[in-house]
Amino acid sequence: MSSRRQFIQTSSLIGLAMSIKPSFILPNASMILGHGDFTYRIDKNWGVLDSSKFPVNNCHEMVMDRKKRMILLTDEAKNNVIIYDQSGKYLDSWTLNLPAAHGLTLVDEGDAEYLWIADNGGKVLKTTLGGKVVSQISSPVSEGIYEQTMPYVPTETAVAPNGDVYIADGYGSQYFLHYDSNGHFIRKFGGDGHEDHQFKTAHGITIDQRGKEEPTLLCTSRGHNSFKRFTMEGNYLETIFLPGAFVCRPVIDGDELYAGVCWSRLKYLEQMDNSGFVTILNQENQVVSNPGGTPPTYVNGELQLIKQENPVFQHCHDVCIDQDKNIYVCQWNAGKTYPLKLIRV
Repeated sequence: MSSRRQFIQTSSLIGLAMSIKPSFILPNASMILGHGDFTYRIDKNWGVLDSSKFPVNNCHEMVMDRKKRMILLTDEAKNNVIIYDQSGKYLDSWTLNLPAAHGLTLVDEGDAEYLWIADNGGKVLKTTLGGKVVSQISSPVSEGIYEQTMPYVPTETAVAPNGDVYIADGYGSQYFLHYDSNGHFIRKFGGDGHEDHQFKTAHGITIDQRGKEEPTLLCTSRGHNSFKRFTMEGNYLETIFLPGAFVCRPVIDGDELYAGVCWSRLKYLEQMDNSGFVTILNQENQVVSNPGGTPPTYVNGELQLIKQENPVFQHCHDVCIDQDKNIYVCQWNAGKTYPLKLIRV
């Protein structure tokens, strides 16, 4: 568990993100990234399309559906969603004309799969895979959950096994909002601050069922360089501290926890360029590999500072893992580039 002092030290750097300039090194075909059993080579040409027809701005998040199609969310209003096959071939696209589409969650309800989209403009929408809006959760300000002066900028959703929906207000008031499957508000937890149960950039959330009798919530506190675990009722349990890493949403595949690191602490202090990598944690929440980053090192059981080592990524905003354990990396503020595919070796 990290200390409050560590939280304060890391969170003081978060306001500098928007000044970073895109500049990175394209990898060569022989470059191997990662550590231990989790090493990868990069397919830099995966998913590259004609930008005049299918432009992207920021490639924010990606999920894989039953058909093993890769569904990409962008904040380019011309095509908020682009659908690929796993070779990177274009299959389809559609838009809801959202200028700030940010969070993408896929839920399998048995009869069909659906998407939850969080837009920084304040919309949280449930859609079919073809883009038809099924439902929408109203702003907590309009519903009286927030006071009128409280900002609401949703960044992510997660859906529990019972259908309950959790919304991360990651760029707003730093709360996680809990609704039932019909969209009725239940509770909120978190808020802005440095206490164990509070957040600095409550950016992402997922349901963690790895090796546990009961599911728990893993919530991002990016400014604290950490994931924080809560019960499904919003009670704080523990902190997973990742010193130096401003992590985005947690992504679970099998026993492992993956995350894109949007930037790293030392890069703020140095040149504020070429920042980001992927981090991978095992079931015990120990970092086992940092593709694009420094090797994970533990001293007396404590993870040492991690940062970017190979400048092949820019601001890794999300990852998606396929059935062969390949990683698809979505990047923010990266010159409107398409996702990169990391092929497991």
